[in-house]
Order: sequence, then structure tokens, then C-alpha cells
Amino acid sequence: MKTIYVMLSLLCSATVMTAQEKKSTRDVQYEKDSTDVFYRHLQLNEVMVTGVTGNTKLKHSTVPISVVTGKELRQLTSTNIIDAVAKEPGMAQITTGGGISKPIIRGLGYNRIIVMNEGVRQEGQQWGDEHGIEIDGNGVGSVEILKGPASLMYGSDAMAGVLILHPAPVPLDGEVRVNVGSEYQTNNGLFAYSLNGAGNHGGFVWDARFSDKMAHAYKNKYDGYVPGTQFRERAGRLMVGLDKSWGHSHLTWTAYHLTPSIAEGERDEETGELERDEAFSIKTYHKTLPFQQVKHYKAVWDNSLNLKSGYLKATVGYQQNRRQEFEESEDEYELFFKLHTVTYDVRYLTHEFDGWKVAVGVNGMWQRSRNLGEESLIPEYRLFDIGGYGTVSKTMNRLTLNGGLRYDHRHLDFHSRNFSCVTGSVGAVWNATDHLNVRLNMARGFRAPNMSELGSFGVHEGTLRFEYGNDELEAEYSWQADLGVDFTSRYVSAQVAMFANRIQNYIFAKRIDAVVEEGYRTYEYTKGEALLMGFEAGVDFHPIHSLHFGNTFSLVNTRQLFEPRYTRYLPFTPAPRWTSELKYELTHHGRVLNNAYVALRLECFLAQNNYYMADLTETATPSYTLVNLSAGTDLLFGGKKFAELYVTAENLFDRAYQSHLSRLKYTDFNVATGRMGVYNMGRNVVMKVVVPLVFEKKMKN
Repeated sequence: MKTIYVMLSLLCSATVMTAQEKKSTRDVQYEKDSTDVFYRHLQLNEVMVTGVTGNTKLKHSTVPISVVTGKELRQLTSTNIIDAVAKEPGMAQITTGGGISKPIIRGLGYNRIIVMNEGVRQEGQQWGDEHGIEIDGNGVGSVEILKGPASLMYGSDAMAGVLILHPAPVPLDGEVRVNVGSEYQTNNGLFAYSLNGAGNHGGFVWDARFSDKMAHAYKNKYDGYVPGTQFRERAGRLMVGLDKSWGHSHLTWTAYHLTPSIAEGERDEETGELERDEAFSIKTYHKTLPFQQVKHYKAVWDNSLNLKSGYLKATVGYQQNRRQEFEESEDEYELFFKLHTVTYDVRYLTHEFDGWKVAVGVNGMWQRSRNLGEESLIPEYRLFDIGGYGTVSKTMNRLTLNGGLRYDHRHLDFHSRNFSCVTGSVGAVWNATDHLNVRLNMARGFRAPNMSELGSFGVHEGTLRFEYGNDELEAEYSWQADLGVDFTSRYVSAQVAMFANRIQNYIFAKRIDAVVEEGYRTYEYTKGEALLMGFEAGVDFHPIHSLHFGNTFSLVNTRQLFEPRYTRYLPFTPAPRWTSELKYELTHHGRVLNNAYVALRLECFLAQNNYYMADLTETATPSYTLVNLSAGTDLLFGGKKFAELYVTAENLFDRAYQSHLSRLKYTDFNVATGRMGVYNMGRNVVMKVVVPLVFEKKMKN
């Protein structure tokens, strides 16, 4: 077997809090005993989430929030962080090849989702199908998923929800933490390693990380190896700061480089085989034309001041995104977008007093986008965004009520467009018993159109599309209602969350029967009245301590109102999905092996026959089922954990399938087989090792 590199993974708790809260969370044996489902769900009720109105217990949150811990992230198999969280109920992802994924929450994506990382919103040309999220997944300690409009704290673009990617908490005083980890995947030869060190000396804290990842083309049994799906990713992070009794001040720098080749799916007209560059091996790790060169740099200054009545937070960030596309030569780029973004966020949050909590804040951003290449898909632009909000919550025994209002204003210098809106939400959660919670929430969402929707004109190589913008588009407005119930007993835990979302001026791209550029389908942006309805449900049955049988089901129905059948359904609607996992825990508190388990998981994607038919914008997708087998354990030495090992066989029976949200589904027709487009990855065996080392030094008084 080829030498496996080493990759670092973070040992983390579920959220980022003050120093005192970190200690209390660290004392909870949440991850150590995460195999006990009953205990886990009880503990999740006590987890503090930050995404709505500051630090709030999950059981008091009126909006639907999912938490993915660091342990769970390490057990998942993916090529990027979005693929990992897309396995959660209500989540999906749009993919383009092996390394590019975009999140979908309840049928909505693109600029309708905000991704928060290092305390600021990630801004990196997320309007494009072939533009992923420029974040090193190794540096993510836990994830909060807010489902539904979250405009109160985040403003425009949070119409579908928010992904909050937390880093690991800083070490305790006198502690130095070193993590080393590696990963290897058999299908695309993915090598990955990450190295991390972090420490705390008398309140001076630091955290440094370097990650590297490379993969050659993936394969499936219909297409063989798919040229243009190889990629290379490198990332670094450095944080220094102070954690004191008065609060904290952290300065963080990150750098992210991604070089993905572009899979065009072009085929030989006689044999149907995928065309490739004969100068390179089909399993090359080297970039081949066409390809992208993506560089993302970020600097964030995060501050929190503890006050007698609450705490004051101030965060400012600068990001630079450089996205180049090379088509004919490795030395000359045709496209070069350079995006500068400054974000700012100031908020004051009170401590709880007589059951009341109040939060007020102002945030927004400034952007400038430049075109430095020979071609341009979107015009250059400047953008200024500002918003202010206030929220209040009241806890009365087992009932929590909250609500708030926000005003946003966005100015875009493209045709001097201005977009403003007042949004708000009101909700309640009833902790009927220690085991039963009922949530209800109503929210108003808002999203200004992005520059691609307003002014695009050109070819998207990664999606084989020529796109027209529409400068007459207006802002989107939504009303969403959520109802959720979760229940936990000693042997059964269950959750159900239902939603209905009405969107005015819903913007989407539809195919038109015209050829502007030979070899490319033509799409233009339009608008409609949309209604999205659906639910997520889950049940976990654990008749004995070591055996767990979990099931989840996600469904979203999206449609345009007042439209005939062929234009009724919205593009990019995820197929209904049922997952089922049978997990058996082999050991607990062993001397060498601890928390060892084996698991069999089924992922069944139902047929998606509700699609946008007009002008062949989309096609139906048949159902398929994937079988995954996994095992993992902690290794102990001298009573302490020194390594985590995981092995997963994904798509065990090498099922050939196409995801309904794969952009490669619409590439060239294979005349030899009668199939259209490129299929997703086939069988893949993944091996991970994580080595966490913790050194403690007693501090002098």
C-alpha cells in the first residue's frame, strides 16, 4: 500500500464560548461516552449553541438547529467539509467533480445560505455552480446548522439558513495540544495529512495548523476514471490571542489554496469514451487543462468583553478571494476574479435576568470585485451592506418565548441598485417534560440578488453553460413557519421538524432554446412565486446499551405557484432521502480498545420526478441505494487515548448512480451506452488515523 500521510484533526466540544464555559463543557464526558445514545440526547439538550441570540441551551432554541460534534465529523467520510455536513437530515450538496461542493438546506442554496467561519461570513464568489467553499475541513471543530430564515443576526443571504463552522476551543491554562492525522481513499487515491499545535500559557493562547490534500481522478463502473476530477488542496491557520477573566481577543490568519481540474465530460463520438489529455496518466495528481486556481486569504480580529450585565462582542475581518481559470495554457488565465471583502459585527448580549435575555447589534460588509482576465462572466462591482437588529427572549419555567426585528440596507453600484427590508421572527419552545420539547417559529427572510443573477454574460466552463443575467430582478422575500417535536426516553429517541416556506420573487436559472456559444447550453435568470414544504424525521431505537438502530427521512417539495406542469417545480430540488444505520458497540472503557464499533448504513435516495422540465433544464433522476460499512475505535496506552482509527467502505457494492444535484449529470451523451452525463464516485474504502497528544504543565501562582 502506498505510504499514508498524516493529517491533524481537532478534539473539540460543540461550540465556542468564554473561558469559564469551556471548562464546564470540557468536564462533560460528551464525546467520551458519545456511544450512549440516551446520554447523548440528554446532553445535547444542555449544549450551548451560538447561532441565534448568543449562548443559548439547545432545548431553549425556538428555531431548528442541528449540532455536529468533532467526533462525528472525524467518523464521517468526505472530500470536503460540505460533503460531511450534507449527510445531516435536511441537508444536501450540489457537486461538480470530486472537490467542489455547495451546501443546500431544505432545497435552497447558493447565496441563500451563509457559511460562518472564524466568526465571519465566508465570501468567495459563492454564486457559481463550480465555486466551492474555501475552508479547510480539518480546522473545523464542530458545526451548527440553522435551518430556515436566520436574517436577524446575519442579514441578507441567510434566507435558507446558516452553517456555523466552529474551531476547536482553546486549550486550558497550562495545556499544550498536538494533533497529527492522516487519511487515504482508495477510489481517487486521496492522500491527506494535517498537523496542528495549540497551547495556553497564563492566558496567552495560540493555535497553528497546516493541511495538505491531493486526489487523482475518481472512477465508477460506467465511466471508468473521470478526467478532470483530480484536485490539490493546501491550507494553513495561525491564531494568537489572550483569554483572560475580562474576556478574550484573538487574531486569526488563514490561507487556502485549491487547484481543481475541470471535468467537462466530453466524449469520443464513436466509442463514447471520456476524452482526456494523453500527455498525463489518467491517475495523475497533476492539474490538467482546463483547471481553476483558487486562493483565499482571511484575517479576523475577534474580541469579547465580559461586562457585569452581559458581554460585548466586536469582530472585524478582511478576506481576499482570487479565482483564476486556465483553459488553453497553464501559464495564461482567461478568467481572474479578485474579490475584496471587509466584514464587521458589533453586538451586545445580556446575561439572563429574571428569565430575560436581550441582544442588539449592527453588522454588514463592504465588497469590491475586479475582473483581471481576458474574459469576464460578471461585471466588476462594489457593494455596501449594513443592518441592525434587536432580539429578546423570556424563559418561564418550561416555556421560552423569543422574537426580534432587523433592518437591512444593501447598495450595489451596478446600475446603482438599492435593496432594503425589515425582517423579524417570533417563536416559542415548550419543554413539556425532561424528555419532550415542542418548538414553533415564524420568520421573515430577505435576500438581495447577486451580481451573477443581475449581470452575468458568458460561459461557465465547469458547468458547460452560457448564462444571461437579468438586471430587472428584485429582492426575494419569504415567510417560513416551523414546527418541531423531539422526544427522548431510555430506549427510543425521536425527532420531527416540519416547515412551509413561501418566497416572493424567487430567482433561478432556466434553460432557453438558443445557442450563443457553440457546445454550451444557454441559461437565463428569471423569477417566480415559490412554495417549499417538507419535513425531517428521525428515530433511534436502542433496546440494549450496545445496539442502536437509527433512521432518518428528509423530504422537500418545491414548486412555482400558478405554473403548468412543465415549469411547476424548482430546479435543484434534492431527492427524498431515507437513511438507516445499525450500529453495534464492541467495547466500552477497555484497556487497549475503547468505544470500538461496527456499523452498517443504508442511504436510499428516492426517485426525483418533480423537476423543471421546460427546455430540458433538468431531467428526472431514478432512485438508488448506497450501502456503507464502517468501523472505528480509540486506542489506549496507559489508560490514555493516543489514537483514533476509522475504516469505512462507501458504496460497498459499487452502485453506479447519478445524484440529482450533480452538475456532471448534464455533460455529453454516451453513444455507446445510451447514457447521458458522468456518474458519481464508485466504491471507496477510506482509512483515517488521528493521534491527539496533550501535555499539561502546572502553572506557578
